[in-house]
Amino acid sequence: MLATLAIATALVCATVTIHYEILRRVSLALPRLRLRRPLRILVVIAAVLLAHLLDVVLYAAAFAAMHDHGGLGRLEGALTGGFSDFVYFSLTSYTTLGVGDLWPTGPMRLLTGIAALNGLVLIGWSASFTYLEMEELWGRRRT
Repeated sequence: MLATLAIATALVCATVTIHYEILRRVSLALPRLRLRRPLRILVVIAAVLLAHLLDVVLYAAAFAAMHDHGGLGRLEGALTGGFSDFVYFSLTSYTTLGVGDLWPTGPMRLLTGIAALNGLVLIGWSASFTYLEMEELWGRRRT
C-alpha cells in the first residue's frame, strides 16, 4: 500500500508539472504567434491534448510496471498482451470513463482511483485554461 501511495504521489507531481509547463509555454508563445484566431485556438487545444496524452502514457507505464510485480496488483479482463492494454486502461481511468472490460486488482486499484481524480482535476484545469485563452482572443476582437 505504501509503495502504491509513493507511486501515486510521484505520478500526480509529474502530471501537474507536465501540465504546468505545457500550458505555461503555450501561454507565453501565443502572443508571439502570427496566426489567425481559429488557428490560435487549435494550438491551445493541441497543447492541452498533448499534455493529457503524456499524462495517460505516464500512468500506463506505471500500470504496466506494477502489473504482476511485487504484489502491487495486476490488470485483469480482456487483455491482448501489449502496452496498448495499459494505455487503454489508463485512458479510461484518467477520463473516468471506466468501460469495465479491464479492471485492476490489489493495490493497483488505489492508483486507478487516484488516476481518475488526477485526470478530473487536470481536465478541469485544461478547460479553464482554454476558456481564458479563448476569452482573451475574443476580447481582442471586440476592441
